Amino acid sequence: MRYIRPNSMTWWAGLLAMLTGIASLALPATGPLGELARLVALLAGSGDASPAGLMFLGLGLIGLRDRIERGFRGHG
Repeated sequence: MRYIRPNSMTWWAGLLAMLTGIASLALPATGPLGELARLVALLAGSGDASPAGLMFLGLGLIGLRDRIERGFRGHG
């Protein structure tokens, strides 16, 4: 499980971007979860980023962190 690195800030940033994208897709705008949906909208930039874009950004950050780590290990 080389992609799960909870000690890495890049991993946490990627995870937060993925979770924000997933939450903006899943949460309804009204009802008992309306306040939570508004918080997710604020985290997502109030509609500037699409949910799919946030999920791909998160996956890209996690993969990029792993690739950079393997690159440094190979030259050391």
